[in-house]
This record gives sequence, structure tokens and C-alpha cells, in this order.
Amino acid sequence: MQFNKNTSSGKINIIGLIIKSTIGLIVILGLVFLINKIDFPAPKKEIQKIIPNENFKIVK
Repeated sequence: MQFNKNTSSGKINIIGLIIKSTIGLIVILGLVFLINKIDFPAPKKEIQKIIPNENFKIVK
């Protein structure tokens, strides 16, 4: 009994590669679209904090 090792000799299945790439691109675009639809909370006004000048010390 002799064992034969079946290996591919560098052949690339172009159709399979195109299908996998297309499915991956569709999944990524779908995720971006769904994340864009989510309404994240945002502050309604700008937050400003006034720092008085007397707290600063000059160090030489």
C-alpha cells in the first residue's frame, strides 16, 4: 500500500477568492452602516472651565 500526498501546486481559486473578498467587503460596509445609524449622546453645549490667573506659579 502506497500513500499519495495530494497538494495543490500553487493554484489559486480565483472565483473563491473573489467571492470571499466580496463577502468580507459587504460585512465591513454593513458594520459601518449600522454603527453610523446609532445615535450616540453628545453634549448640547460647549464645556468651558475658567481658570483664575492667581493659581499659576512661576518656577525658575
